[in-house]
Amino acid sequence: SAMKIRLITATPEFENDLGDVLRLFYGDVDFVSDAPEKTFTHTAREENGVWIDDWSCENHCRRTETPICAGHPIEIKRARKRCVKDGLYRLLKEMTGMNLPWGALTGIRPTRLLYEGLDAGLNREQARRRLCETFDVSPDRAELLSQIADMQTGILHPEKDEFDLYIGIPFCATRCSYCSFASGEIGNGKLVEPYVAALEHEIVECGKMMRGKGLKLRAGYIGGGTPTAIPASALARVLDAAQSAFPGAKEWTVEAGRPDTIDREKLQMMLDRRVDRISVNPQTFSDETLARVGRAHTGADTVRAFELAREMGFQDINMDLIAGLPGDTVEGFEASLRKAIALDPENITVHTLTLKRASNIVVEHRAADYADVAAMLDKCSLLADAGYRPYYMYRQKGTLQNLEN
Repeated sequence: SAMKIRLITATPEFENDLGDVLRLFYGDVDFVSDAPEKTFTHTAREENGVWIDDWSCENHCRRTETPICAGHPIEIKRARKRCVKDGLYRLLKEMTGMNLPWGALTGIRPTRLLYEGLDAGLNREQARRRLCETFDVSPDRAELLSQIADMQTGILHPEKDEFDLYIGIPFCATRCSYCSFASGEIGNGKLVEPYVAALEHEIVECGKMMRGKGLKLRAGYIGGGTPTAIPASALARVLDAAQSAFPGAKEWTVEAGRPDTIDREKLQMMLDRRVDRISVNPQTFSDETLARVGRAHTGADTVRAFELAREMGFQDINMDLIAGLPGDTVEGFEASLRKAIALDPENITVHTLTLKRASNIVVEHRAADYADVAAMLDKCSLLADAGYRPYYMYRQKGTLQNLEN
């Protein structure tokens, strides 16, 4: 169950952000006014051009002093929020003795802070050191961000007249217990036709809008759900509409995803429409774990789907794995990682299990207590040994052990 917290703060406008900091250490939390397990008190004042924040809980106290910044009101608010969160983070670190890999960071894309330092005139090493000193990011995670920045050189932003496109197909064969996406089981398929018809209309209208703005598509991505859960003819209509409305893309990706939805007809249909990249996602190669999370396929099905896609000519395939699935072990995750590497896909994406209230998963312990998942992610050194390099990462609220994807 969620820890009951009473939060008394001089900056109630940042209450949600402070909740994110508390969740780093305690997992799920509920703010209450009566019978809390812990009470955190925050007072603040300005003095001689400095923000002074005092935090206390039980017998622990922490003061932070931060020079008041100048600039646009939005920049001032952002700086203020950072120093308020930092004070609570430092107090919690002292109280718990925990060292978190991403330190005080709660945002989705830590690379943004690295680029922020570079844009301010710091060199790569100075920007990396700033992450460690200012946000308490561990040296290995700061180095990971530096490697990603190297890989993203030249592709981070589209040109001024380019855009990237995402199209969502919200259907799956079955709903995985950990899933929190806006997607449902396809069932008898009666919702597919009205959804695809509405999507075709929206694609046409968005195409007109983009042409009116003089913009052209750089890369298109069809995700879900599982796009290949719908019939080949329906997915062909979506691709035909999109490629007509948004011609000239450098790349089209389709998230084929579930191997139990992949067959020769669908793969050929995508090849005929110049789909360059697909995903064939095992999540795990353990049949026991797959059954436990509600995926209606086996590890062998994944291998067969992958080999079929290769045989038919797909030369850019991604595979997803999830660290921390219920009942999985470090040894089991390592075995899945080794099987994925042996298949030699172009990309391997490692997700860390995220506990979302919109999912059906039942986890009987707090995220902060789940020790094995950090050891699972340590096994990703096998990817580097096999020649893979990190090119993108993101984080989510509720991710086990404050880790990353």
